[in-house]
Amino acid sequence: MKINVLITPNSVDELYFTGKTTVVIDVLRASTTIVEALQNGAKEIVPVATVEFAVKLSGGMFGGHTLLGGERNTRKIEGFALGNSPLEYNENIVSGKSIVFYTTNGSKAIVKAKFSENMFICCFNNINAIAKHLVKLNNDVEILCAGKSNLFSMEDTVCAGRLISEILKLSDEIKITDSSRAAIALNRAFGKNLMAMFQESEHGQLLLDNGFEEDLKLAAKVSSSEVIPYYTSSVIKSLTG
Repeated sequence: MKINVLITPNSVDELYFTGKTTVVIDVLRASTTIVEALQNGAKEIVPVATVEFAVKLSGGMFGGHTLLGGERNTRKIEGFALGNSPLEYNENIVSGKSIVFYTTNGSKAIVKAKFSENMFICCFNNINAIAKHLVKLNNDVEILCAGKSNLFSMEDTVCAGRLISEILKLSDEIKITDSSRAAIALNRAFGKNLMAMFQESEHGQLLLDNGFEEDLKLAAKVSSSEVIPYYTSSVIKSLTG
């Protein structure tokens, strides 16, 4: 089992992922929101790469059972029912619903990796569940960090390093690339206090400036969920039910 980390989606094109097992990470906040939504009973998440396609797609689905969710530059998009705060995706709102989902970084990264044979969504909340599942699959793994506007993101790469470290605890038959070693090193340096790391990161500071401190607190919870979001037939569902 070999693990590689792509620190931004710009590193490769769509076809690179063909036949691969991929894990997409966008800690702040798409991955965390997807896990929270599925944890609270959402039927499925439909990730899209543009706002226009989100609106078009939602119009062709069953209106009463579909919600538009997502953000542009941290803020909920006009006309959308939900933003990208995981706290908005509570059981009363999302249970049984399909959610068409657009975000500045995360949903685009998911769509880019759409040709993967297996694709999972990871954040700190479900990191142990993802690690265990990947070891069980025993496939080579590409970890795709969504980054921030196609640039390096500290929190995503630290999360990648934490995920690899969890996998290494479970199996000693793992090969890692240079980028994986770098992610592990960043996790060792900055992963001990996730809230402090979020507060110092560019994206974390932006979220704090816009009043989303509670989102950071939720995103900092490690292995609080057993949900394994799995991309199949253009939607994300939970493997755990």
